[in-house]
Amino acid sequence: MNPESYEYEYEGAGDPTAVPAALGLGLLAVGGWLLTTTRPWDKPGHPLTLALGWTVSGALLVCGLLLLARCVRAVHGHPDPPLDPRPDAATDTGTEG
Repeated sequence: MNPESYEYEYEGAGDPTAVPAALGLGLLAVGGWLLTTTRPWDKPGHPLTLALGWTVSGALLVCGLLLLARCVRAVHGHPDPPLDPRPDAATDTGTEG
């Protein structure tokens, strides 16, 4: 567990994941709304219209889910270890001589 809160990293700059997370939630809401209002399983229609409805709502749902997953990973993921710019850092044992 990380003892420091996530907010300390971005103090004063705002949360960089807020806008993508809000956009992801919005895409999920619009995709779900489109899927439930068109109800392709309830009323038969032209196959092209049904395919278009399923494709658009599915794309919106998948894109929203991917945006939210990226934001969750950014907030709760483990940070990468800092890279050492020295080329011999991997073999350096810390002793000289």
